[in-house]
Amino acid sequence: MTGVRAKKHLGQHFLKEEAIAQRVAEGLTGHGGYTHVVEVGPGTGALTKYLLKREEFTTTCFEVDRESVPYLRDHFPGIDVREEDFLRMDPSTITNGPFAVVGNFPYNISTQIVFKVLEHRDQATELVGMFQKEVADRIRAPHGSKTYGITSVLVQAFFDVELLFHVEPGSFIPPPKVRSSVIRMKRNSVQRLPCDEALFFRVVKTAFNQRRKTLHNALKPLPELRIDVPEAYAGKRAEQLSVQDFVALTLAIEQHR
Repeated sequence: MTGVRAKKHLGQHFLKEEAIAQRVAEGLTGHGGYTHVVEVGPGTGALTKYLLKREEFTTTCFEVDRESVPYLRDHFPGIDVREEDFLRMDPSTITNGPFAVVGNFPYNISTQIVFKVLEHRDQATELVGMFQKEVADRIRAPHGSKTYGITSVLVQAFFDVELLFHVEPGSFIPPPKVRSSVIRMKRNSVQRLPCDEALFFRVVKTAFNQRRKTLHNALKPLPELRIDVPEAYAGKRAEQLSVQDFVALTLAIEQHR
C-alpha cells in the first residue's frame, strides 16, 4: 500500500484506523507546559499526520526503519524526522524545556521507552502511548495485583497513569496476536522522593526479582541491607507494598547502611 513493510524484528504494527490515530494525538494535554512532542516509531505517519495538526506543538520523530524515513520526508515536507534510536536520545538536542513522548510504540521496546521517560522525568512531563494490553495493564496495576511489578512501582512513583482506550488487533497492519491499550502518563507533583532514589530503584528491583518470596528472603541479595527487613514488611511479598511502603522501606535501609 505504501511501499513500506512492517518489520517483525522492529516490532512494527502499522496503525490503519484514522479515528484511533486522531484519538491518540488528541490525548496530548500539554501537561507541564511542554511545546515539544517526540514521536517514537512513526512508521508511515498514521499518527504523525494528526500530531502535525496540533499546531501548538513542535513534533520531532525518531525512526530507525530506513524505509520509513524517506517515506515520511516525502509525504510530510519539512518534518523533523531523525533516523536515530529514541532509546539513545539526548533531550537537549530537541529542547531544554519540558517535552512529551507519544507513539504507536514498537512492541519489542515499549517498556524500554517507559524507562527512558523515567530517566528524563525532570523534562518528560507526559507520555501518551500504544502498548500491548498486557504491558499497559502492568504499568497501571495497583499494589496487591498479580500484574503489579517493577514497572508499576517505578512509574507510579513519578507519574499518574490512566487508561484512555483499548484497540483491537484488526486496527493494525499486520494484526498483532494481542489486544492493545493506549495509556497516558502525567508527571505528578513529586519532584524528588524523600529517600535515596537510586537505592529505591534497587530495592524495588531486588524485591520483585524473587516476587514469590517474602521480603525477609527476597531482599537478602541487596548489598545495602545491613539490618533485618523491618517487621512491618518482612513477612510480605513485594506485590503487597504500595509506592509509599517502598519509600519507607528504602528509608529504613538507608539509615542503617
